[in-house]
Amino acid sequence: MRLQTTGFPVSNQGIMPIVLAGGVVLALSFGVRAIFGGVVEPLSDELFGGSIGVFSLSIAIQNLVWGLAQPGFGMVADKFGDRRALWLGFMCYVLGMMVCALGTTPLVQHFGAGVLVGMGVSGTAFGIVLAVVGRAAPEDKRSYYLGITSAMGSAGQVVMPLMASWLTEWLDWRLMIIVITGALLPIAMCIPFLRVNESPLSSSAEYAPVTQTVRSAFGHPSYLLLNMGFFVCGFHLAFITAHLPNYVQHFCVSSASPDELRALGLQALALAGLANIFGTLLASQLGMLFPKPYVLSAIYVLRALVILIFISQPVTPASVMIFALVMGGLWLSTVPLTSALVLTMFGSRAMGTLFGLVFLSHQLGGFFGVWLGGALFDRYASSDQVWYLSIILGVLSAIAHLLVQERPAPPKGLAYDG
Repeated sequence: MRLQTTGFPVSNQGIMPIVLAGGVVLALSFGVRAIFGGVVEPLSDELFGGSIGVFSLSIAIQNLVWGLAQPGFGMVADKFGDRRALWLGFMCYVLGMMVCALGTTPLVQHFGAGVLVGMGVSGTAFGIVLAVVGRAAPEDKRSYYLGITSAMGSAGQVVMPLMASWLTEWLDWRLMIIVITGALLPIAMCIPFLRVNESPLSSSAEYAPVTQTVRSAFGHPSYLLLNMGFFVCGFHLAFITAHLPNYVQHFCVSSASPDELRALGLQALALAGLANIFGTLLASQLGMLFPKPYVLSAIYVLRALVILIFISQPVTPASVMIFALVMGGLWLSTVPLTSALVLTMFGSRAMGTLFGLVFLSHQLGGFFGVWLGGALFDRYASSDQVWYLSIILGVLSAIAHLLVQERPAPPKGLAYDG
């Protein structure tokens, strides 16, 4: 990722096209990947004899590749520009979705839904988009605009699962994926707007070597704690996104058919996406009033409590939707706070690299959340083990964030800009 790519902060009016374009890109990128939870069951039934572990591994690989590819896309952005990195991610995304729709073997699904879609999300999600917005935003309102962009990204999680749920009533899973792939096309119209004019200083400014930047950051305890916390965030979100529809289908007390229950799970994810818009904006505002580590700690405590209440009661359509509503308010509310803390500690010149590494930790958590969710369900026909692990991790993350210090890290060779 970029160590120091500065641009001219633009006016409030001038930044809005960048924020809007970035929000649309995030909405479509996140929205399309949210439909995989509704594909796990029918795809596994047709291709893999009903075992959801195979395709769960594909989604787990997707989460892992999403994180691992971030530094690579950052290098492309450094050398060739942000928009070319976005174009590369867009093309990988479309190709991966088509391979998923047409693939018939585990290896092909791992490559399509796993590797290619993971690269596609990496090139069109937080790593590149928030770096552009962060450089363009005035310093005193940077967290605010990052919060708006992140919240807009949730809109796709509202629309796409609902669209997928509706399409599955008329189409099989393959045709549904092909139709949903078409929803990625507006990204191509937004990419030209994601551009920040370089400042004269950017060509002559000193750059800290990547190894020096990483070594200094990982010697800072608060940065390590942020990595741990974001690992838990990824575990929670990826597990719920990938496995909630299957969990609802098997354990919801209802007279509805399995297909209707799976659709209910997708609708719950859509509701979570809607609640996340307001939750992210609220968290951004709370982060301006209270210490951000304390707000993050409260979010993880609430997640653990919500999960505990959900699994302690009979699973009904009403409890599923209430769970989705409350959990959605805590969904991506961690992103603007975590990215703002990285900015506070190391400055915007190192944001691309250091937030990319924190996000890699997020995706490692996502890998284990999705993989364990599928593997343990195949073995025990239950998701209880992963739910309880999610509670434990939430409590540990809450404790870790209480120890994070919200102040600039001591200079150790890093380039700072404020």
